[in-house]
Amino acid sequence: MRLEGAFYERDTAAVARELLGCTLVRRTEQGEIRVRLTETEAYKGAEDPASHAHRGVTQRNQLMFGACGVLYVYFIYGMHYCLNIVAHEPGAVGAVLLRGAAPLQGEALIRANRPRVPDKALLNGPGKLAKGLGIGIEWNGRDLLTDGELWVERDPAAPALPWEATPRIGISKGQELLWRFTPKKPG
Repeated sequence: MRLEGAFYERDTAAVARELLGCTLVRRTEQGEIRVRLTETEAYKGAEDPASHAHRGVTQRNQLMFGACGVLYVYFIYGMHYCLNIVAHEPGAVGAVLLRGAAPLQGEALIRANRPRVPDKALLNGPGKLAKGLGIGIEWNGRDLLTDGELWVERDPAAPALPWEATPRIGISKGQELLWRFTPKKPG
């Protein structure tokens, strides 16, 4: 079942946690790709020094201040695209960075976008995930609530995954905010 707007119109960290285990679906001319989300990070507004929105609205980050359920895609390190979903409470600011996923369907399509990559490194980073799905800057601003090529689903019968919160990766400020979410490791 495709996630609806109300799912994204909540606290950004809560949305990031609950996206774990959801299925990101990418429809292409060659077939469908389905991946299970395994790692997310929440980024908020002025209270989050690691957020693009920390210092207010800019041309780059303006989507984070707008409608929830919209893609916020940006280019980083001069080589990678990062895929985020705008998610926040009414009047707030925020987005969830999709950091990692596991293939469920369409692995050959993912591998065509990421040839000669070992299984464990296929989608285990935000740039790798975007590349594996064939997502670039042209996806910035697409609405996951209505788009026919990309959306997020959740099986209502599936139990919530146990999760753990850790510091976000690759930031120098806001490290005390435990807004990186992964499935809890057994033991």
